[in-house]
Amino acid sequence: MKKKRGFTLIEVLIVIGIIAILAAVVLVAINPARQFAQARNSQRVSNVNAILNAIGQNMADNKGIFACTGGTPPTAAIMKSSGGYDIRPCLVSNYLAEIPVDPSLGSIKSASEYDTGYSILQDTATKRFTVAAPGAELGETIAVTR
Repeated sequence: MKKKRGFTLIEVLIVIGIIAILAAVVLVAINPARQFAQARNSQRVSNVNAILNAIGQNMADNKGIFACTGGTPPTAAIMKSSGGYDIRPCLVSNYLAEIPVDPSLGSIKSASEYDTGYSILQDTATKRFTVAAPGAELGETIAVTR
């Protein structure tokens, strides 16, 4: 009589259970949701700096004064086409290819109606600009002043 070689059902189930536990541990350690949130925050920092660099270039071209057809920036406003401060005409084409948009909002669908998700303010005393990303994740505060 020949003896058959192979794995029993119990042995296979134990191996599958161990693999499932290891996979769960790896997923918890990697935490993809946190990784994606950190990536979006990195994009926000990059966008805030791009906007401030464009404002700085505008000021350098205009002897230290921010020249914009939309008037002087308010003390605090969200940058969007309606109900906010429309900064797009001041920066796009000369200093930026397109106004950056918060990564959680997608992209600008229309030049006449958009919401960047970023806020801007100009200190009246120092004339310094602050651009912030109110939609920052993971409890971070993203704001840069120049």
